[in-house]
Amino acid sequence: MPDTPPSAAAPLIVIDLQTGMFDGRFEPPIHDAHAIAERTRRLIGWARRTGRKVAFVRHDGPQGDPLAPGASGWPVWPPLGQAADEPTFGKKVGNAFSNPELAEWVAGQGATDVVLLGAQTDFCVAATVKGAFAEGLGVTVVSDAHSTLDGDRETAPDIIARHNEAFETQGARMATTAELTEG
Repeated sequence: MPDTPPSAAAPLIVIDLQTGMFDGRFEPPIHDAHAIAERTRRLIGWARRTGRKVAFVRHDGPQGDPLAPGASGWPVWPPLGQAADEPTFGKKVGNAFSNPELAEWVAGQGATDVVLLGAQTDFCVAATVKGAFAEGLGVTVVSDAHSTLDGDRETAPDIIARHNEAFETQGARMATTAELTEG
C-alpha cells in the first residue's frame, strides 16, 4: 500500500450513489446505506474544504431498469448534496473511466490520482479502480465508503472486506473516512 496521502489535486469521485441504491423501491438498499450516505457527505465536505473537486458518476441502465435515464432510481441521491458546479458523468458499463470525459476532467484538475467511493463494491467500484489504474492514475479507495448488496454465497460485509484486500493488493491506497477527514 502506498504510504503517501492523496495529492492536494486528487478529486473525489462518487460512483453510482443513485436514488435506486438507497430508496428500496426495486431492490433492497445497499448494505449500511444510511452510514454510507453520511460518510459520503463527510467526504464531500472534506473535499470542498481542502479545495478538491468532486465529481459524481451515474450508471445509465437500459430501458426498463431502475437506473435507466429518467427512471426514479437514476438521479444522484439528493441527500448527498451535490452542488450545481459538481459534474455528473454517465456510464453504461462498470468502469467510470469508460466515459472519456471523466478522464479528461480529472486531467483538467492537474490530478495524477483520485479518491474513490460508492456502489457497488464488486461491480462498478472494482471496475473503476482498475480503470483508474489503466489511465495511469494513483488510487485511494475509501475503505468504509463503498458498499454493495448481499450475494448468493457471500454477505455484503464479506464482499466489501474481500474487495478492500484486493484493492490494496492491486496497489490502491486504502483510507477510512476518518483518516481522510480528520487527518
